[in-house]
Amino acid sequence: MNVYEVVPGSRRLARLTDLSKDAGRRLKWFDYYYSHGENARLTCRHFDISPQTFYRWKKRYSGKHLETLENRSHRPRRVRQPEYSPDELVEVVRALREQYPRWGKDKLVVLLRDAGCRTSTSTVGRILRRLHERGLLHEPVCNGISARKHQRKRPYAVRKPKEYVAEAPGDIVEVDTLDVRPLPGVVLKHFTARDVVSRWDVLEAHTTATSRTASAFIDVLLERMPFPVKAIQVDGGSEFQDLFEAECQKRGIRLFVLPPRSPKLNGHVERAQRTHTEEFYELTDSNFDLVTLNTALRTWEHIYDTVRPHQALGYLTPCQFLQQYHHNRKEVMCH
Repeated sequence: MNVYEVVPGSRRLARLTDLSKDAGRRLKWFDYYYSHGENARLTCRHFDISPQTFYRWKKRYSGKHLETLENRSHRPRRVRQPEYSPDELVEVVRALREQYPRWGKDKLVVLLRDAGCRTSTSTVGRILRRLHERGLLHEPVCNGISARKHQRKRPYAVRKPKEYVAEAPGDIVEVDTLDVRPLPGVVLKHFTARDVVSRWDVLEAHTTATSRTASAFIDVLLERMPFPVKAIQVDGGSEFQDLFEAECQKRGIRLFVLPPRSPKLNGHVERAQRTHTEEFYELTDSNFDLVTLNTALRTWEHIYDTVRPHQALGYLTPCQFLQQYHHNRKEVMCH
């Protein structure tokens, strides 16, 4: 029997709008099954399902009631009930928790046993959870002197969405700062911008790392990157807030900020900082005057982007990688 004869035309379509994705997928099994001579093995091979699964749903399926293809609750018919007395132990736990609001089940169970209540740690934990669920346990209001620092809400920067993936040069440029202490009493701030696809780097040194110097570095990286920059990713440093954030918003550049204590998410630029330290700062004979240092940095940047082979790029330079990337893209567009 064909399923279309059981629930005809408009009625069937109306019922389909109420089905979930899983139920709609199962309905396709039976459409195929009834339209191919009720061949269960063929249906199982076509949809890559086991015969046990197919026959289990076939036993439940009804053409007049498509909701039979929906998932059912797996909750047991018999649920374990609490073994403690809700009138005695619960009130004692509640009173102790309100007296000591920061203490957990491990500490509270010691007090209960000292008071003569024979119970387990897990039982106290279940009581606390149920009290929270029922809204009978009220947490104290903090007075605001906690040592934990709350992150300030950013007006423009956001966490990078999981679905955002860097596929082309300029999709994500990671920016970070590095403390350089070449001489006693001399502290410089080294800025590095790295494109995660092409490994193209832009470098500059400053005496301080403020939001003003960081926003000025945006002009430098946009000028020296040989492609448009769509998004910048930074850590939560203060230099990447205020003016820096406003400059990104003004230029229409997406700004992604890392979660706290997660430098590994900016791994490309973190690795670049080590390379520039080992291959430039530890070998340079500059007197670390800012103008002289930036001139030497510009020369090293040119070597890094056009001469130094990169293992991550198959031992191409970033410049060679970009040339190859644009050549392959043109060929794909021509085809």
